[in-house]
Amino acid sequence: MRILPSLLRSLGVAAAGAFLLAGCNQKTAQAEKTADGLTKIKVGYIGLTCEAPLYVAKEKGYFKEMGLDAELVKCEWGQFKDLVGLGTIHVVHQPIMAFLKPIEEGLDVKLTAGIHRGCLRVQVPVGSNIKTIQDLKGKRIGVPGMGTPPFIFANRVLGDNGLDPRNDIQQWKVFPSSELGLALEKGEVDAIACSEPIGLLLLSEKKVRNVADQTTDEPYASEYCCGVIVNGKYADTNPDATAAVTKAIMKGAKWVETNPRAAAVMSVEKKYIASNPELNADALSRLRYIPSIEGGKLAIRGAAEGMIRAGILKQGTNIDDSIKKIYREYPGVNDEWIKSLPVEEVAMGQVQPNQSELVQLELATIGSPTEIKTCCNATKKDKAMAAKTTP
Repeated sequence: MRILPSLLRSLGVAAAGAFLLAGCNQKTAQAEKTADGLTKIKVGYIGLTCEAPLYVAKEKGYFKEMGLDAELVKCEWGQFKDLVGLGTIHVVHQPIMAFLKPIEEGLDVKLTAGIHRGCLRVQVPVGSNIKTIQDLKGKRIGVPGMGTPPFIFANRVLGDNGLDPRNDIQQWKVFPSSELGLALEKGEVDAIACSEPIGLLLLSEKKVRNVADQTTDEPYASEYCCGVIVNGKYADTNPDATAAVTKAIMKGAKWVETNPRAAAVMSVEKKYIASNPELNADALSRLRYIPSIEGGKLAIRGAAEGMIRAGILKQGTNIDDSIKKIYREYPGVNDEWIKSLPVEEVAMGQVQPNQSELVQLELATIGSPTEIKTCCNATKKDKAMAAKTTP
């Protein structure tokens, strides 16, 4: 089944549309100041587990500490690239690999830091005969949307293991993230590609096992999944504010790494996300929030190499030139700074020795979260594409 070319055409059209609109309707200019001298900035978020550094930076006052008046603007996944490309929002914390194809097609955004590692998985039912990635040849894979990070990750893993995602997979099928486990149970697909906390929830319910895990499997485990992504014109026009927002999010990430359980509870109690606190804490503790400037650059290289092998990015892409185009670095914002930065360790802020038991008790007591969100919910365009390309 050959659906990847149509996906790439769709990604290209969407990115080109955002690029053209940005030229006509660009909202970014010199950043405004508040009466007390803070720089105004709009930070987009979806309401995801992994966006915890944004919530922490807001609640702990890190944005203000860095001289920013940050407005957190809730968005839908399907709008994200267009909104940051247009400058309607100025900065986001999102998967790096999801932006590389749109950037190739003209989307004007810059990356300034890597924030956390691994939140993507390829999973199969516990009793499945599929043991390795090679066993996926000729099989059906469920994804939360075409072009989403789980889809791209699955394509990379397949390509890295000698399979052609365009021809060796029988069928790619789109389901809402919350229904991927059900599709697997009903036998509608043989495997799924998903992100946190869906993958962890299915593992906790003992419904699946991993055949690829970005958290533990190299080379993916050492690669930053999400980074700080800034509208290109905003970054060029407001370098001080861009440096400041990068530092605030990096500090938030370090606080999450030190206090994952406290960050998880804060995210739920402040209603940034809809999830269960202990499940959220378990998911956060696995992502490894070790923010890094150098790591962000290396993530572009690793993702680009894999996406070229999978046929998503153009053959012959000069990765060194791409990194120079995409990446922005600022004086005083470096790995030495973040490593030396102290953050508090709060009481009971860490995952507990019996965290797995706490998750099981929580699931048994209040059930699975019903409105859980991921970065990868299918858009109407995804569903329409799946309808056209799935027999």
